[in-house]
Amino acid sequence: MNQERYVDYYEDLQVNPNADLETIERVYRLLAKRYHPDNSVTGNSDKFNIITSAYRVLSNAEKRAAFDAKHEDTRKHKLKALSTVSPSEGLENDQHIRDAILSILYIDRRENPSDSGVGSWNLEKLLEWPEKILEFHIWYLKEKGWIQRVDTGGFAITASGVDKVEENGFIFGKERLLTDQRELSKNPNEPDKTKVQG
Repeated sequence: MNQERYVDYYEDLQVNPNADLETIERVYRLLAKRYHPDNSVTGNSDKFNIITSAYRVLSNAEKRAAFDAKHEDTRKHKLKALSTVSPSEGLENDQHIRDAILSILYIDRRENPSDSGVGSWNLEKLLEWPEKILEFHIWYLKEKGWIQRVDTGGFAITASGVDKVEENGFIFGKERLLTDQRELSKNPNEPDKTKVQG
């Protein structure tokens, strides 16, 4: 990879940044059992190494404090670059919410085609919508086959979801700039359907 990917140990271990040590240890033991290379059914040495690295940092008070010091700023910067949409009132907002989720997952897939996935906690913080609102829309998008859950526990857009985004256009925050928005549409001869919020 030419571009170094931001490593979020909380996302790798699928725990909330407020999780206590007991929770971190419990989740690590569960995932370590699943991905340990000796497990002939679900073993995966790459995933095992990822969660072990995350555990080593998050289970050590000093290392975790150092990571936490930069985690919040780095996470906000990355996520706000993806989208800064805010919800409006009413049922007509449902499509807007789904479009925003798909836009975020589309961008993540474009940036990391073989290692895509955004956790539900990160979606919640990025979109500033409560988990209860997102649950329904994530269920709907999964049922339609536009997103899928990945091994890390996060969500990634599918090929059908990519088609849907390119059909409907994107939703971005003010600071998200595309050098050539037309290249993202199915047919460059059609009018640009990209929606920019704000």
